[in-house]
Amino acid sequence: MLVIVIIAEAIGTIEFPIGPGTVVLLPLLFAVVIGVTISYSVLGKYIKTLRQFVDKDVSILSSPLLIIALMPLGVKYGTQVGPSFESLVNSGAAFILQELGNLGTIFLALPLALLLGLKREAIGSAVSIAREPTLGVVTDKYGIESPEGRGVLGTYLTGTVLGTIFFGLLGGFATATGLDPHALAMACGTGSASMMTACSASLATAVESVPDDQILSFAATSNLLTGITGLYVVLFIGLPLINFLYETLAPLIRGGSGGNETSEEGSN
Repeated sequence: MLVIVIIAEAIGTIEFPIGPGTVVLLPLLFAVVIGVTISYSVLGKYIKTLRQFVDKDVSILSSPLLIIALMPLGVKYGTQVGPSFESLVNSGAAFILQELGNLGTIFLALPLALLLGLKREAIGSAVSIAREPTLGVVTDKYGIESPEGRGVLGTYLTGTVLGTIFFGLLGGFATATGLDPHALAMACGTGSASMMTACSASLATAVESVPDDQILSFAATSNLLTGITGLYVVLFIGLPLINFLYETLAPLIRGGSGGNETSEEGSN
């Protein structure tokens, strides 16, 4: 891990323009790419040699330890929230309303999932960004072996491997939208500390009109609120909504009685 950090820091931050936006590649992204390459790549005997140092047991142990490792970062963001407290209070209504924006995932992802051929797996995979609260809700309601459970687990694993990279790129390029940097900072708070960190850091690098600490504090506050409210939004709004849309859209997209499959629901 220390070697990966040294290599990533040696590469540093790379910025280059694409159209109206700027792509910001942070050392965090390079570290993730190197780590994923060592763990999953099939580049031959050299990677196999490296994998001897990162076996399956180490990978399993590192997953919960990631949360512990991110706690000091959370404390750092907390110290940045204080100086921006007045700005955060003035944006209170926006913070609450933007949580409903997480439901936009459904309207974007569900039709695409159905077009790709997913059945009830689309419900679990498209109901949200599928971090820990959503994973818990869906697996408790339907069971991990159900189509919905397989769907949410697939999105969760994809986000674990690629989410930090994607959000790091998205944060820098988001300035091309012309939206207020504070709104973009709120959008970085999706309920995942690693994704929020990558997104807000690259956004802060790309935006010069707003202090870095304000960008990071808005993102951290949004991330905290998403973690608190996200479970209830998924449980009481997201799942009923996506089930209704699934029953409506599946026959139209796939034809026949596409929305009438029975779920292997395992609700208590």
